Amino acid sequence: MVFYKTLPVVAALVAGTFAASTVVAGGTAAAQPPLHRVQYTVGASQDIANAEIYWRQVDPPDWGAYSHNPYEFTPNVEANLGPNQAWVHETWLADPNQWAMVVVGLPAQSTPPLAEPGFVCELKVDDVVVATDAGTKGALCSMRPW
Repeated sequence: MVFYKTLPVVAALVAGTFAASTVVAGGTAAAQPPLHRVQYTVGASQDIANAEIYWRQVDPPDWGAYSHNPYEFTPNVEANLGPNQAWVHETWLADPNQWAMVVVGLPAQSTPPLAEPGFVCELKVDDVVVATDAGTKGALCSMRPW
């Protein structure tokens, strides 16, 4: 009989402990910086095959980690671009002021086209355009100087 009388007390203690651990876990998650939606758009004024695009996909933990191996945080792709063919990529970054970046240009071993491709790029953070660039040989969109 004593067991049945203590069961509600034990259940209340377990529920209280669970609720307290949930609050602590929730407090930890709230300490993380909010993520920002980052959208990179790259294009060209004429058709160009295999344009080389590099972009920042994730926030490096610190500058040292980034400078030790920038390509760990900066994937690349070759894409076909043109007036009606843009490359668009979306990611989430905690500190886009520091890390958001996209750059486009011709591959190193390519033969330049007869006319310059006229590259363009646009960088949006949380649906707001924060940087644009255009260039005949390449374009770089970032919120900080590189």
